[in-house]
Amino acid sequence: MHDAWAVAAEEVPNSLNARLAEIEKLGENPVIVAAVEARNSRGMSMDDIKKRDAEWMANKEGIDEGMREIMENDAAKALRTIEKSEPYYVEMFVVDNQGANVAMTNKTSDFWQGDEEKFTETFKGGQGEVFIAAPEFDDSANAYLIQVSVPVKSSGRTIGALTIGVNLDILADAAER
Repeated sequence: MHDAWAVAAEEVPNSLNARLAEIEKLGENPVIVAAVEARNSRGMSMDDIKKRDAEWMANKEGIDEGMREIMENDAAKALRTIEKSEPYYVEMFVVDNQGANVAMTNKTSDFWQGDEEKFTETFKGGQGEVFIAAPEFDDSANAYLIQVSVPVKSSGRTIGALTIGVNLDILADAAER
């Protein structure tokens, strides 16, 4: 399905396809599922989400208390553990059923992902589907990254989405070993 991605003059290694099943299983991590379920049960109005999104994007330099909570909660700790498990994992974040951030390893550029393909194509109105974004060069990582988004599932139904940044250069090196 995702066999041939072109990155400049390189091809994304087939090893990404080989790892998709294990990456998809990350969306079933019990700590992540519990955090998404808790957020979904509280519910946020779209007005509150958009207000928080505007505050988030206006905060260009720092990390406010709400951001810190999303970076330090139990789900964020679980994400950091997962991120450390493979050298090619660069960043991770989890969103609820509206696309609002629940947990993250790094500050995202905005709070609401609900209008972006990484959410809309992954959540799919609750149907859930793996989505792989086009590879992009990331200046801060000085490497080609690809975002892989997988459904967060509880009892077989999609309740949110997990997005994982994968460093293609490191993934290619790992595949060659």
